[in-house]
Amino acid sequence: MARVKSRKAKLIKSHDGNKLAIVNPDAARIDIADTEMQVCVPEDRDDDNNQRFGCFTDDLNNIVEWLKVCHINTVAMEATGIYFLPLFLKLKDSGIDVLLANPRDVKNISGHKTDYADAEWLMLLHRYGLLKTCFQPDNSARKIRNISRQRNNLLQEAGRHIQYMQKSMELMNIKLSTVIADITGLSVVQ
Repeated sequence: MARVKSRKAKLIKSHDGNKLAIVNPDAARIDIADTEMQVCVPEDRDDDNNQRFGCFTDDLNNIVEWLKVCHINTVAMEATGIYFLPLFLKLKDSGIDVLLANPRDVKNISGHKTDYADAEWLMLLHRYGLLKTCFQPDNSARKIRNISRQRNNLLQEAGRHIQYMQKSMELMNIKLSTVIADITGLSVVQ
């Protein structure tokens, strides 16, 4: 399956004036929450074009399958927390192009309050190419970033525990700092 990249907005000049062209006709939109996902496809693809799915692996597989049945090749979704990531990766693996929008960029545009209406409105914006994508690293960069963050967290935790040991020894009136410069290793002769 060839990769189709979502395109940007394009104006069509007509005798009535300028109009927006649909640049992503096979676009869908997914509104993501921790327990459910609202998926909207164009009305001509399914009688029930705005459906709600769960958030488990089986539900994610059903979303991908339904999008393929509806001949969708690009999807817009918001990068909210970490909830988007499992579906994002599944869609990428299945060959569907994913436009990950920054929630701040679309919050001011939509103004809609329900998941159903929000999914429909943002699908329309994506079809016309009015959404900007935000950076999302590939899997190898994501793995390196996760390892680096975990290492930094462990180093910070180690520093806190060393401070707890030093404080505990001082509270017990053990003056180890007069004999050892670093309680985690090196000793000094005085």
